[in-house]
Amino acid sequence: MRLRPGETEAVGRHAVAVLDAVRRLRDASPDVTGRPRVIAIDGRGGAGKTTLAERLRGAAPGSAVVHTDDVAWNHACFDWGAVLVENILRPLHRGEAVDFRPAAWIGHDRPGSITVPAGAGFVWVEGTGVIREELAPRLDASVWMQGDLDEQQRLLAVRDGDSPAQREHVANWLLEEVPFMLREQPWARATMIVAGPPQADHDPDTELVIAPPTGP
Repeated sequence: MRLRPGETEAVGRHAVAVLDAVRRLRDASPDVTGRPRVIAIDGRGGAGKTTLAERLRGAAPGSAVVHTDDVAWNHACFDWGAVLVENILRPLHRGEAVDFRPAAWIGHDRPGSITVPAGAGFVWVEGTGVIREELAPRLDASVWMQGDLDEQQRLLAVRDGDSPAQREHVANWLLEEVPFMLREQPWARATMIVAGPPQADHDPDTELVIAPPTGP
């Protein structure tokens, strides 16, 4: 498996039911009452964060998903932590609903808003860079999605195309991502690793392949 510098390959992979993974993440913060559990899902582009968030939401009825790409839209690659805390994580910790229109949405006439209804049991916050020291006090548990970089890049090319403009965008992104990841080392902070290939035998419809956090 090809990984970025500084990342350690997860060991001890084993298959668990998606419901069991939800329970483990719930049990990482047993004292939460009066508000949703806030669970971060991090990983590089093409790792499958959005797909995993939807699977976890489906396994935990009444939960919600927040995409950091929506917070960061036309704002910054990684410098959006304070916006997330002030407008989404703090209200969630007060047990309040969220209905937030970022400044860039207003400035570019993007319709809609980022919403989380009151009474959610879990809020899955997914996006590259969400497991970071700045946000740690507001996160109840976290998942790092580890996968082979070549496979992730292939999936990104299928999803977003491989035009010269897209390649330039990816190169500019990596100029910020690589030092950010080396500094934050989210794979070492995570509560749980969801491992990419090579994977243990499992049922992809009902199970995940997980591993304990890796060291720095």
